[in-house]
Amino acid sequence: MRAHDWTPGPSIEWRTAMEEYIGLDVSMKETAVSIRRAGQRIWRGKCASDPSVLAELIRKRAPAVKRVVFETGPLSVWFYHSLRTEGLPAICIDARHAKAALDMATNKTDANDADGLAQLAEVGFFREVRVKGFDSMLTRTLVAARTRLVRITTELSNQIRGVMKTFGLLVPAGKGSTFEKNVRSLLADQDRLASIVLPMLEAWRGIRVRAAELGRQLVRDARQSRACRILMSIPGIGAITATSFTTAIEEPGNFRKSRSVGAWIGLTTRRYQSGEVDYDGHISRRGDHHLRGLLYEAAAVVLTRSSTHSTLRTWGLQLRERIGFKRAAVAVARKLAVIMHTMLKTGELFNPNAGAAAA
Repeated sequence: MRAHDWTPGPSIEWRTAMEEYIGLDVSMKETAVSIRRAGQRIWRGKCASDPSVLAELIRKRAPAVKRVVFETGPLSVWFYHSLRTEGLPAICIDARHAKAALDMATNKTDANDADGLAQLAEVGFFREVRVKGFDSMLTRTLVAARTRLVRITTELSNQIRGVMKTFGLLVPAGKGSTFEKNVRSLLADQDRLASIVLPMLEAWRGIRVRAAELGRQLVRDARQSRACRILMSIPGIGAITATSFTTAIEEPGNFRKSRSVGAWIGLTTRRYQSGEVDYDGHISRRGDHHLRGLLYEAAAVVLTRSSTHSTLRTWGLQLRERIGFKRAAVAVARKLAVIMHTMLKTGELFNPNAGAAAA
């Protein structure tokens, strides 16, 4: 090829100068928008918190948009998938990471937050968050709804016991229909108190029925999922824990190393180092707190009630003798997260004789 046959394309500087970077500070009603180009803000304003309206504004104001950055929040899943469907380069970043940069502003306003996010988008100083798909969010919503209804029934039953105890009526131990039968029996000749307690009891009964319906739906879906069936082969892992784990992880390939899953859920210790000071603290407790609690409960089952002999249980019991039950349960929960991710990658059932490396 001769030199005069080659036509140079746009320079890197020119292409960069023509690219726009957008920061969005999303709230329930309005979204603050800041658009930057070549290190300068070229437009700032607000629009309705509707991805379609926002997409139209972006196409008008920033036709060469490179990144659209916003923080995690209640609307982040909807915004992310809707903007991506519109063909926009939406990026969701961790609100904790953004906070450090946004706190540099003298005044805390939505417009200033949008400016700060636009600057992060332009310099590329952010950590992108993996946004879950709608199917995973639906399943997680099912788990959360069932969990909430179960908690409400527990709160109502405790309230009923407390009210009746005030009047010398002690409800015997029992759950479900036994609890209802005992309450009705004690209220047989207590008309005035019954007019107060029975509506609470009816509410308790109705919510309990709805919680059971959601529970059956959850178990049915788990049995139809190959990933959940694989995880439920582990002692202590039921439909709820398996479903919560699979929907949180989504694709095993999202984590390059299985050991990273424990840290992602918040089951690894914090570390603080400054000069001569260097120590490990408590677990970080970041990430999915519900999944973390479920894994801790599963670990407690492995250590206390599991009848299946496994290397994991033996390791956990030895650890309990040295550091106590709670810390051992956290370590087993962390190891469970690693094992479960490995099983999802390989597609193999739980092997009770597999070695459990030190946590």
